[in-house]
Amino acid sequence: MNHLKVVVLLLLLWPYANAFADNAEIYSHKHRGAIKGYDIVAFYSLAEGANAVKGSKAITHEWKGATWRFSNEENRQKFAADPEKYAPEYGGYCAFAVSHGFTTSPRPNNWKIVDGKLYLNNNKTSFKSWLLDFENKIAKADNNWPEVLID
Repeated sequence: MNHLKVVVLLLLLWPYANAFADNAEIYSHKHRGAIKGYDIVAFYSLAEGANAVKGSKAITHEWKGATWRFSNEENRQKFAADPEKYAPEYGGYCAFAVSHGFTTSPRPNNWKIVDGKLYLNNNKTSFKSWLLDFENKIAKADNNWPEVLID
């Protein structure tokens, strides 16, 4: 990808960067909870590119200061037994943004599982850019995490 596209992507995401200053370790929406209320365990049974599955307000689990919603009791139990196995990388913040040194919220339909780990992205444009070079973006994001939470 050329530098102009990267600059445009960063400009598109920049307004969101400061909105999450001093972020919590887990991205949590004020009303919908962790990962905007989507069932984090369900991602692991979806076909690549499928839409995320919404969780239920009635089936939840508290972990790391966030309320996680699930579409069924079985998924809630799986998460409760081993949350680290299912929790998304970078606390669910946008993997593209973290690779560039800031955080922004995820859009759960922009996701990919790599080596058993779930990565979420903010929008289709950042997700497509992330996919083109995800190994490098993961390495950069790993380097930036969790320090980006306090920038």
